[in-house]
This record gives sequence, structure tokens and C-alpha cells, in this order.
Amino acid sequence: MRRIGLQAVAVLAAMLAAPVSADDAAPCANPRQLDGFRTCADVAKAEQEGEVVIYSTNPESGEAKVLAVFNKMFPKIKTTYVQLQSGALYAKVLAERQARSDLVDILQLSDMGMVLDFQKKAGYLRYVSPEMAAYKNGYKSEPAGHWTWGAVAPAGLAYNPKVVAAGEAPKTWAEALDPKWTDAVNVKASNSGLQHAAWFELRQTLGPDYWKKFAELKPRAFESYVQQYDRLVNQQDKLIHTAQYSGYLEWRAKDAPVAFVAPPGGLPAVSESWGVVGNAPHPNAARLYIDWFLSPIGQKANADGLYVHSVRADVAAPPGGLPITQFKLLMPEDWQAFLASRPEFQREWDRVTGLR
Repeated sequence: MRRIGLQAVAVLAAMLAAPVSADDAAPCANPRQLDGFRTCADVAKAEQEGEVVIYSTNPESGEAKVLAVFNKMFPKIKTTYVQLQSGALYAKVLAERQARSDLVDILQLSDMGMVLDFQKKAGYLRYVSPEMAAYKNGYKSEPAGHWTWGAVAPAGLAYNPKVVAAGEAPKTWAEALDPKWTDAVNVKASNSGLQHAAWFELRQTLGPDYWKKFAELKPRAFESYVQQYDRLVNQQDKLIHTAQYSGYLEWRAKDAPVAFVAPPGGLPAVSESWGVVGNAPHPNAARLYIDWFLSPIGQKANADGLYVHSVRADVAAPPGGLPITQFKLLMPEDWQAFLASRPEFQREWDRVTGLR
């Protein structure tokens, strides 16, 4: 993997680390061994709380499969799920904090700029899960316990082989600018963390004119990869630019006519960072869920339900997928610059997709 920027993440996270109280900073000395994972949570109190509220960017249909595995193990704990793209989700969380309305227990964002900004704002409850020991330093906050990478999602190009012959499909990012894709290509909307990463990375590797030329194709923007792949299969579009690999695996598992191209220049990718939110209304259930989710059984459920890659070395690739180590990943090295670029990205991307 190239340009992951793991050292940069660790250094910047250390700079942004918020002060925490002693009672929620240290890992427990004797974690309890449950069926397949270790926990420092009080399970009895978690079951008394009876609920865990999760905010995430993942499609509801896939996330429901993940939550069903947790529910089967802990039937006394209801899982409530709210799904939005990263930009909208982070705005919702900040608005709730401003209103002193504590509604969410677990937060997942796919934009590291927002993750680090939330850590800077002391938004996370620092909980050092015993399962975090299996994660490399670059995959978790410094100090550990604010957030941890629960998955990595790369993106390339996708097309419908019933509409586009393999020989006619683009093999590189540059070939995706061919005028033949005009009015036939779709992307994600500007509130997507993955689309922000693609804009940021490809602008650096291919130059700022890349997106100006791409705008000439009149791309359509959508909130979710579900909409993108549905349009591809239904032959409403011929090409997905910044096509999420997990979406391709999901649709291929349904025997849908989809094909995926990994351009040799690299695949823009985002991490899905998970953490317990400060003032969580169900803190014990939140700790229990994080322990389960970061464990091999939780990560396998996540890979099976959402077709995303775990960064744990002991968890296999999602069904039908290549190991993440076989991809050249493009991720920002300078997260401060990435965070600062969001307003510019949003303005330009809304123009590119005809939303302003």
C-alpha cells in the first residue's frame, strides 16, 4: 500500500489529543473473556441500559446484517441506527452537541479530517478497548481510545459489461475523461468522505485540470453507492467514477452485471473510524459494542455484511474480494490540509455535478 500516511495520522492525532479524566482513560486490568472477544464493559449494566444508538455512513441494508449478529449475541440490547453521508452526519452530531442533546452512543465517519476535528473538540469518550491491541498504531488515535479504523474502503471504476465491452472500458483515471462517457457517468455527492478523498488525491496525482475536464461529462451525483450501482445495473448510466469496491462485491454477489477496474495509478480510499461519543446515553452498551465490533467476530460480521476490508491481520478479505494489500491505496498524508480543503471541494464538486 502506498501513501497511507499512517505516521502522519499518528503524529497529528497526538497533537490533537484532548485531555481526558482518569476514570475513562485507562484500560481495565482484567478484561472479561466472552464468546470470541474480550470486554471491559459491564455487561449487566449494558443490558439494563437496553439500547445502543449508532450513527454511521454505511447503507442500512448492509448494516442491518452486522447489527443482527450483535443482536443475536445480546438480545436484551436494542440497536438503533441512523445513516447519513459523512458531511451531513457530522453536521448533525455537531448540532446535537451545540443543543446539549445527547442522542448518539457510537459514531462512525469516513472522513479522517472530521474524525480528527471531533477529537480536537473533545467529542469522543476515551475508551481503551482490549481489542485495540490488535490494531497498528496508525489505525487508531493517539492516545488510543478515541477512535479506531473499523474498515478501509477503496474506490476505482465500475461499468456494466452488458452495455460496455471490456475493451471499451476505461483502464486508467485519464481514460475515464473520454467524451463518450458524457451524460452516462455517476459519482457521489459532496457530503461523501470517499468522494472528498478522491477529489483531493486525484487532483494531486493528475493535476487540478482533471476535475475541470471531468465536469464536461455532466456527471450525476448521488448520496449512496446503492443508487450508483442500481443505475449501472438498470443501464441508466454506463460508468461509475470513484466506484466503491465494496459496492461492486455486493452487487457481484447478487449476480448483477458489474465489472470493476483498479487503475494502476492507485485507488482513492477512506477509513471508517469508529468511537464512543462523549456523554453517550448508553455508555456501557457503547463500550460493549465497540469491544465486539473491533474483535475478529465483529470485523468478520462487518466484512460479510458490508463487503469492506478490516485492517486486522487476522480477519479475511470480504467475500469474493481481493486482500487489501493487493491494492495501491491513495490516502492523504497531510490530514490538516485535507480537512481545510473541504469547503473548496464542496464548492467545486457541487459545480461539477450541476448542483450550483
